[in-house]
Amino acid sequence: MLGNLDNEVIFKKAFTNKIVFKAFVRDILGIEIEVDKIETEKKFTPKVRYIDFELDIFAESVDKRVIIEIQRVELDHHFDRFLHYFFMLIAEQQKTAAKYSIDQTVYVIVVLTSPYKLQEKTGKPIQDEVLLLNINPETLAGKVRDLYGHQFVCLNPNHPADDTPKRIRDWLDLIYQSIHNPQRPTLNTDNEGIKKAIELIDFDNLTPTERMHLKNKTEGKIVILKEREDAVKEKDKELVQNMTKMGMTDDLIAQATNLNIEQIQQLPQEIEKQQ
Repeated sequence: MLGNLDNEVIFKKAFTNKIVFKAFVRDILGIEIEVDKIETEKKFTPKVRYIDFELDIFAESVDKRVIIEIQRVELDHHFDRFLHYFFMLIAEQQKTAAKYSIDQTVYVIVVLTSPYKLQEKTGKPIQDEVLLLNINPETLAGKVRDLYGHQFVCLNPNHPADDTPKRIRDWLDLIYQSIHNPQRPTLNTDNEGIKKAIELIDFDNLTPTERMHLKNKTEGKIVILKEREDAVKEKDKELVQNMTKMGMTDDLIAQATNLNIEQIQQLPQEIEKQQ
């Protein structure tokens, strides 16, 4: 049985291993990298723009030419935050007012373990498995000028696409099945990185301390989701009260909300109990 990779403890246990890290970077970014150490909760001194931001998993290549940063998030309302991280890792390289050159290439990989809640500005839902952000300039004719190699990659295994390359698909399968099919996962163990990750997060190989943290993190996630569920219920109550005052029937209210008739009829009793 696999530990869930939507859990911070399990995710960091897997991806701070050098075999896993290097294989993941190779398959997702298409680059080979040698790293000295892989850090967690990485912070910078001095702070960047007065912001004390923290990176889940951070590593620099041995030759100091490449920075790799991996972030895992289970609820993707923090998408904008990772965009800030991406640009702050670039800005952090400017140490003086006279130095504008960017010596290191920055790669940020974000792993999302829940379906997107985001929409485009047009209102169209985003349902892409792999999103890439490159910051090279383009001509009016659409020709890309290769000035910077920086790249921001967002992965979400909840939106499978037929055109996702197998080297990426194998890692997305690992993430998804560790969450949704941990007891009988079907994974590509020919990939040495994935094979090592499976070994590391196998429940039998977790230490008592890791199992304790796993339980704590899982319970913490349940608390967060419960709080959000309660907040939604409060909004539903207010909405039903306002619609009832407007003279709308229960059938119309049900069509306008996510509530069924029974829930709508029970709300006045719940409100009365609270009061």
